[in-house]
Amino acid sequence: MASPIQPVRPVLVCGEVRTCLLPALRALDSRAAPQFLRLRADEHVRVSERPNLYVRSPEVLTGVDCGLPTSNGAKVRAVGTVAARAALTEGRVLQATAYFSAPGSGPEARRPWGQYLVRPGLVEPIGKLPEEATAKGILHGPGRDELNLGMIAEAVLAQLRRHPLLDRRVPFKSSPTRLRWVARHVPVAEEASLERFTLAEGGLRTVELRLPAGVPASAAAGLCEDLALHDWLLTTVTHMLDGSRGPTSSVPALGAAAEHLLHLWMPRARVALSLGRLWDALEQTPGFTRQWQNLVQHIRDRLAVQAVSLSHQETV
Repeated sequence: MASPIQPVRPVLVCGEVRTCLLPALRALDSRAAPQFLRLRADEHVRVSERPNLYVRSPEVLTGVDCGLPTSNGAKVRAVGTVAARAALTEGRVLQATAYFSAPGSGPEARRPWGQYLVRPGLVEPIGKLPEEATAKGILHGPGRDELNLGMIAEAVLAQLRRHPLLDRRVPFKSSPTRLRWVARHVPVAEEASLERFTLAEGGLRTVELRLPAGVPASAAAGLCEDLALHDWLLTTVTHMLDGSRGPTSSVPALGAAAEHLLHLWMPRARVALSLGRLWDALEQTPGFTRQWQNLVQHIRDRLAVQAVSLSHQETV
């Protein structure tokens, strides 16, 4: 008789979110978007139309047996499955996320593969997990032959970019962003907190969280997807505004921002209730929504001035 599968208590949840503009001239509507995100035929695509159109794929699993990134060079072999999913907001902004949970210790030898498959999204170390070094290693990025969550998320995006529904044209230029995140588990009695949010070069962001042990890994991923979405919006609109300083390119760039992006700002709309208040840290410093409101007002003021100027030129 097979021994029962013992429950595992994760101490660390790690992930990476890739966010980009959908490569299509027109946004996908509520009929096309679920077809686009059907990564598995045996699972339904989640569709939400309030407060805006949001479509999320079922999760797909990637089996891994490799080293974990560590900041101190410690060699940690880990085996299990990484969960990945994709989401589309208002048919326009595409995201892919790869994430896993890890316990503080695992077996001294590799288990039969079937025992890993019954624990989707769990990656077990062989032996003890150096929790602090692994968290820092995930944030700093993997080395050769180490678990690379970004590559798993990027593989999902690459698959979707080949979908026949896409014409591979874009209404404006933009750059993708990457958000790496780690969540350390704390006792259930402690409150969740966002410890650090940083911007790095090349579109990289990092987030460090502390979450009560009972918070599902999927909820932590949902919070980080929401942070990544709104950071991408801020970054993209800021660059569009900066690029519209010239007199000839101003109207098209500002018009594209107003048409495609300004209505997407809805932080916490789909974050788990227990984690929604973690947004408060970003609203205080650096003040995400204040920055967004300033950008929106600036764009609308410039469009209004240009409309008056064009009207004046036509009447002269």
